[in-house]
Amino acid sequence: MEFSFEIIILLFFVAFIAGFIDAIAGGGGLITIPALLMVGMPPALALGTNKLQACGGSFSASLYFLRQRAVNLSEVWLILLMTFIGASFGSILIQLVDSAMIKKVLPFLILAIGFYFLLTPKLGDEDRQKRISYSMFACSAGLGIGFYDGFFGPGTGSLLSLAFVMLLGFNLTKATAHAKVLNFTSNIASLIFFFIGGQIMWSVGFAMMVGQFIGANLGAKMVLAKGKVLIRPMVVIMSFIMTIKMAYEQGWFS
Repeated sequence: MEFSFEIIILLFFVAFIAGFIDAIAGGGGLITIPALLMVGMPPALALGTNKLQACGGSFSASLYFLRQRAVNLSEVWLILLMTFIGASFGSILIQLVDSAMIKKVLPFLILAIGFYFLLTPKLGDEDRQKRISYSMFACSAGLGIGFYDGFFGPGTGSLLSLAFVMLLGFNLTKATAHAKVLNFTSNIASLIFFFIGGQIMWSVGFAMMVGQFIGANLGAKMVLAKGKVLIRPMVVIMSFIMTIKMAYEQGWFS
């Protein structure tokens, strides 16, 4: 497939917007995947190309958070490893089975996350006592959500942020920073298997990656500058948008 220069520039700006939003609240794939499908890209190629460009955004945000010392890699290395393993298995399995059941359940899960953040205004205001150890978190949330991201993906950022807040007692800003680093890890794992399957359009993917990189860097700066004042409403809004979009795709409103 080949696309005109105008289409590639348009996708660059789509990726820029998606990267900015995704760095703050997740859900960037809701913008980029429909855009790739709308320009005529086959679904499998769109998913693989989306993973490539998403790596640009998640890497940019992760790099900023690491430079600002919002994430300590020596503390979370096991979580990163288990997330990578989980995403690898998920990426393999999605090529072998039908994901229809997860698609049916997911809108309820994302909606619940949105309502949870909406109805608990004090959640994540400050660090709290952690409920489980880092190693237990790695083997449960890290492995499980990593698997989910490799298998399907939408809402991964919201799930990770909620897990960090609920299980490790992180404040919302700290949880968002750690979620983005884990999201980059799972994106890399998934990208490897899409590359093996030949499902990446490199010219479009790299152009969008640049847009994602710039947008995500700006979004990451907003996270550390505005904190929970910006993150909470964005998570709630994106959760509701994701729910409506996935419900519509499943024909709930027809």
